[in-house]
Amino acid sequence: MTFDDLLERAASLVRPGRRAVLGIAGSPGAGKTTLAERLVRELNGGGSGWAAHVPMDGFHLADAELERLGRRDRKGAPDTFDAAGYAALLRRLRDEEESDDIVYAPAFERTLEQPVAGAVPVPRTARLIITEGNYLLLRDPVWERVRSRLDEVWFCELDETERVRRLVARHEEFGKDHDAAVAWVLGTDQRNADLVAAVRARADLVVGAGVTASGSVSRAPLAHRPPDSRSVR
Repeated sequence: MTFDDLLERAASLVRPGRRAVLGIAGSPGAGKTTLAERLVRELNGGGSGWAAHVPMDGFHLADAELERLGRRDRKGAPDTFDAAGYAALLRRLRDEEESDDIVYAPAFERTLEQPVAGAVPVPRTARLIITEGNYLLLRDPVWERVRSRLDEVWFCELDETERVRRLVARHEEFGKDHDAAVAWVLGTDQRNADLVAAVRARADLVVGAGVTASGSVSRAPLAHRPPDSRSVR
């Protein structure tokens, strides 16, 4: 499978009369955000706004709330997210209420390590929403509500050694020293990665690193581009 194939499959999810929502799951550091951003960039071509990226990470609970709940040392675990709020937003985006001009989604600011409300605008022109996060395939009831809002879920997979290396580098980039970064990756992050890997078989498609690597495939030809947004309303 090539990246062109992924573009074609993503675009084909859209049907007349409603938006489609594609989920990308995978362990921390597997490349979910990179894949989502590249799909959106290619599908939007000259800036049509036909596709939009809405990350799950905007639904992190704030540190103050994690402290209150006694979960601060497990930040990033499934119960440190507002999964119900995430499911509600996905439902709103998919239902596409006519009264909505722009829907605003939260983002996660890594320099602050905090969620930021209203940071991701989703225009009415968006016909395909691409959302990504660790836990889209979990069997927990509240996360099952998230899964029910998604037309497909792809699982992003990366060699384990490289995934850990990238994750350590990310933590170092945003302020942890090397020893602290390694401890977090091999502790909290690894426990979360094990949860995610256990539900890999629930994915509709597994996407390997060779497909998502920059420059590994050609730009999608015109035939793989989404139709004019007016034809799928």
